[in-house]
Amino acid sequence: MQANSSEDQPAGWIDAGGKRHAAADGEVRIVSLVPSLTELLFDLGLGDRVVGRTGFCVHPREALRTVPKVGGTKDVKLDRIRELAPTHVLVNMDENRRETVDELAAFVPHIVVTHPNTPQDNLALFALLGGLFGVEGEAARLADDLRGALAEAAALRATLADERVLYLIWREPWMTIARDTYIAATLQAVGWHTLPAVHGGETGAARYPAFDWDAPWLAKVDRVLLSTEPYRFRESHVDEVARLAGLPALLVDGEMVSWYGSRAAGGLRWLCALRRQLTGGAVC
Repeated sequence: MQANSSEDQPAGWIDAGGKRHAAADGEVRIVSLVPSLTELLFDLGLGDRVVGRTGFCVHPREALRTVPKVGGTKDVKLDRIRELAPTHVLVNMDENRRETVDELAAFVPHIVVTHPNTPQDNLALFALLGGLFGVEGEAARLADDLRGALAEAAALRATLADERVLYLIWREPWMTIARDTYIAATLQAVGWHTLPAVHGGETGAARYPAFDWDAPWLAKVDRVLLSTEPYRFRESHVDEVARLAGLPALLVDGEMVSWYGSRAAGGLRWLCALRRQLTGGAVC
């Protein structure tokens, strides 16, 4: 369930877990357990309210040097969060464990659940955090920028033939993405359809299936994309994958493809530029 705009919900905002939140008041202390959301908080002008973050929260790099770490997205240090006494903890259904969220709810007043699955879902995310923390103007600015990027992606897609791609996120075992993930939806926005054509559901391992290089659906793939995260694929892996797949292979910036929030607009424009470059067109 996506967050509603402030006009739709004057008494509060509903997060992706279906919980209604009132506007924050008094001292606000935020712990973010999601890298994309940590970056978004700073871009919304809320950096001075962020009192904790994961070790994977690395943007904005300089500003985060003084923000305490509370473990990883999966191995959260609950005692450290308790010491920080947050009023709000931001989590994501795909990136954080349900058990962790349940334990946090025992001592954190407000757990804000997010779950964007398409670039368009960021519009609701902006409205949720903007309304909740009183930065509606900044949220509206990000929303306008995203709408512009979505229009640019749609215009590009109208001029280029769609391609079918395999998007690699892990090696040994080789792993890719299901079509109902944020990454797949972002790629589809610029005309890259992911294979295999499977759906993994709301959460869980099925969203990131393993595969073998003799899978029959590989015959339909036009191009392989190697992401720089979560596995750190490098240029040295590109030739290996090209040989295994018998297809063109390309290293792509995983942050630009998979990070939602304030990076969504820039990510779409980055992918548009990449598609133009691969087809011999001008780069933005």
